[in-house]
Amino acid sequence: MAKLRVEGSFVAVITPFNRDGTVDFEGFRTNLALQEEHGTAAVLILGSTGEVSLLSREERHDIIRKTVMMRRGAMKFFYGCTANNTAETIAMVKFAAKEGADGAILAAPSYIAAGEADIERYFLDIADATDLPLGVYNNPPRVKTDLPADALLRIFQHPNFVVHKESTTRVAQVAQLLAARPDVSVMCCDSPNLGLVVPTMALGGHGTANMTGNLAPAEMALMSKPWTTTGAEAKSFRETYLRLLPLLHFTYSAVNPVAVKSLMRALGLPAGDLRRPLTGLDERAVAAGLDIIARLGLDARYGYNIHANDAAPHRRIVELR
Repeated sequence: MAKLRVEGSFVAVITPFNRDGTVDFEGFRTNLALQEEHGTAAVLILGSTGEVSLLSREERHDIIRKTVMMRRGAMKFFYGCTANNTAETIAMVKFAAKEGADGAILAAPSYIAAGEADIERYFLDIADATDLPLGVYNNPPRVKTDLPADALLRIFQHPNFVVHKESTTRVAQVAQLLAARPDVSVMCCDSPNLGLVVPTMALGGHGTANMTGNLAPAEMALMSKPWTTTGAEAKSFRETYLRLLPLLHFTYSAVNPVAVKSLMRALGLPAGDLRRPLTGLDERAVAAGLDIIARLGLDARYGYNIHANDAAPHRRIVELR
């Protein structure tokens, strides 16, 4: 069987909630349809953008079980399966595989701040326990464990790894990974503060693993297209990136997914409240986000309602294709 390849925009989607705090599965359907319609290559469900650490194990299982049934086209469904220890992570990966997931994304378990050798073994132990395609998320600001290029390249020798997301500020590390040509798709976080998007794509990266695609999926799909031909792709990337820069800065103006989910809710998209202890942005910050949406013309492009309110939420229902 050919190895799964993921290139382009890999969007970490939010977990929408109903007013009573339960998971909004019709909201999931709407948001996933928006991604499918506008060229997203893959979605990550149950990532940090999906408030995964605030969900119970039962909720995570229910989300995997129900959302995988919403898959209709070529867009791949990956799930965040990181748990607090190796055994629980393996159990979550096996559950996702049994339910029909396309893949799982793994980060180092948070808080324990394990050493490099322990985390390298963690990834390999999980890969040995499953045939499900896997991805590594190197995110030291969030989990306090950082893997250098040589450790990552050793991990990528395992055939089950298909994608990597880098969320450090080290352009040199991205260059080392791409120069080694591992059999994985190398992507980067879309945060403009990390400074990885431009060099990753220019050096031959395969896309972005982003959360801004929750709001601008077509733009992120265009910006995440690998540069494989002449200068046309680079020119399109540059124009899109510079135009979208205010929105990129906004979505990373607070810990994810606070900014993106607050703005989605204000636009009338299925979002709901953040789960406590997280709370949404204040009115002034949300107004700044709505102004960016309007200036970029995203309200007209996607049918967003910049005057949405909680009493009469506007939902743009799109059929999954």
